[in-house]
Amino acid sequence: MPPLKGLLFLGLFLFVAFSALFAPYLGVYGYIADYCLGASNQWWGKAIAHLGVRFSFTLALATALGMLLNWGRLSFGDQLLTRQEKLLLLFLFIVWFSSLINPETRGRYSTVDHPTMKFSKVVFFCFLMTHIITDIKKLSGLFWVLVAISLLLGIQAWSAQEGAFRTGRLEGIGGADFFDANYFAAFMAAILPIIGIQFLRAKWYGKIFCFFSAAFATNAVILCRSRGAFLGILVGIFASFIWVPKTHRKKLVICVILGALGGLYLSDEAFIERIGTIDIRKENLDESAFSRIRLWTAGLKMVIDHPLGVGAGNWYQNIERYIPEYVGKDSHSGYVKCIAELGLHGVVVFFALLIVILKSLLVFRNLPGNSYHKKEDIELISFSLLVSISILLTCCVTMSLIYAEFLWIMLSLVVCLKRSVDNLNVDSFASQEA
Repeated sequence: MPPLKGLLFLGLFLFVAFSALFAPYLGVYGYIADYCLGASNQWWGKAIAHLGVRFSFTLALATALGMLLNWGRLSFGDQLLTRQEKLLLLFLFIVWFSSLINPETRGRYSTVDHPTMKFSKVVFFCFLMTHIITDIKKLSGLFWVLVAISLLLGIQAWSAQEGAFRTGRLEGIGGADFFDANYFAAFMAAILPIIGIQFLRAKWYGKIFCFFSAAFATNAVILCRSRGAFLGILVGIFASFIWVPKTHRKKLVICVILGALGGLYLSDEAFIERIGTIDIRKENLDESAFSRIRLWTAGLKMVIDHPLGVGAGNWYQNIERYIPEYVGKDSHSGYVKCIAELGLHGVVVFFALLIVILKSLLVFRNLPGNSYHKKEDIELISFSLLVSISILLTCCVTMSLIYAEFLWIMLSLVVCLKRSVDNLNVDSFASQEA
């Protein structure tokens, strides 16, 4: 018989899956929680593994059915498909096109989904989320789910045994996309602005919850010893000072300063020593940094030889042609992998999508007058997404995040915000008419 925690988890899972048929937003919350925490990798998830339940698949299916059953109650704002969603579909098409016109991928994805399949699933869920989370209350609820996830993952990182550390860096925490220390650190770093905004918006008990979540999340980033995540946080701080809404400038500046001081307090000698190796001068590059330069140079050569890309997932079988001793090595850059695998048109569409996202968020950064009755919420949520995305895009310079689900979930939250604002406008107009 499974242990009590396994049974409790099973009961919670079944409750969320069933509730998603009537309230599909709960399915979105449950799916994201399962994806981030990696229930099947936790001991309480493994305890019921023999039942053969596919948690994420079941939650996604229940959410999709709930969306269909409640279609008439959903509100999609001004458009069924926004410009960002159309570009996302075009990017998905390019991923598949690159795979179809290039040789078949060998070896690397024999035990996990090929990027074409994985990214198709990612886009499917993102479209569910952007058509279900379409009001400020549900979006705020999703933010609280992310705060709770950060606390749970942070506690897990804090309590990790010595065996979880490889070469002094924490590995294998959370879901499948977080098993790499850099990826996990990037995710936790990107959630910090959301925790900060929820801290400002919350009552006293919510502030306590956010305080502990931020502390454990920051500690997790430090334990990962990720230079990429550290640079992402620095860029995030810089972005905070540039994009902070005028009406909240003092509060947010104080939060950023206190957060930076808290991070410094939690930093240990190993983290400081690791960050101290960041140096852009060629003569001072360590082996890890120097190998990245060689890999990025090889990636540019790939796109010169293959302007349409070598094919999604085919980086690993092509890198040996350019650097034989780096056989099977990753690109260590989402941008390099994007242009090398998907070609010039792929990276153009990706940057076009980012420009659309930036323009959408900047519109909501400083709204005029009392244009919306939830003006403050809109500005703070928009600000948090600007900073979070800035952190992730900086991490993408040194991490191959291009197919990572959490990157696309974060980008898609911008559509959720846009639809929430559209619906607020519609509700406001309807109330005036009444």
